[in-house]
Amino acid sequence: MLVVKTALLFVLTALAEIVGCYLPWLWLRRDGSVWLLVPAAASLAMFAFLLTLHPAASGRIYAAYGGVYVATALLWLRLVDGVRLGPSDWIGAGLCLVGMAVIASGWRAEPS
Repeated sequence: MLVVKTALLFVLTALAEIVGCYLPWLWLRRDGSVWLLVPAAASLAMFAFLLTLHPAASGRIYAAYGGVYVATALLWLRLVDGVRLGPSDWIGAGLCLVGMAVIASGWRAEPS
């Protein structure tokens, strides 16, 4: 159950970071409203808060989170931006997730 909870928390954290960066991009590059910065700031604050909820030392969390972020960002690219992903995207995301799993497997043996 902890694995599912942690995985879901990683995905929510990644989405908060992506939304927090995507909205200013819309404002700057796509002539969006300056009001997009308000939910962007809230989303980035949520991202920072969500990082504090993870069950391991911050350095390990950031390292493992990176793998989930890469995979989530590629899915965002496909689903939101409509960009077709190639084999190298899928392979790269898979490698990142394997790396994340290797890092996360060491959480149980964390020294005090």
